[in-house]
Amino acid sequence: MKTTGIVRQVDSLGRIVLPIELRRTLDIAERDSLEIYVEEDRIVLKKFAPSCIFCGRTEELVDFKGKKVCKPCITAMKKR
Repeated sequence: MKTTGIVRQVDSLGRIVLPIELRRTLDIAERDSLEIYVEEDRIVLKKFAPSCIFCGRTEELVDFKGKKVCKPCITAMKKR
């Protein structure tokens, strides 16, 4: 993990502000969704990208009954 030297306080509503430099570097725009993970004693934020419910792939997604499925998985299911 790389340190940035940036420290921010949590406000009374539990919010923090991500500095513009980090948002630009990581291509995080206003209203983008971030996933929140916990790894031991760390909180990890990751830009959200929808993924296939079967393999986790984020490319070539098709919406099927409200679920995301990638084309390779659809092809594999057709072969069965």
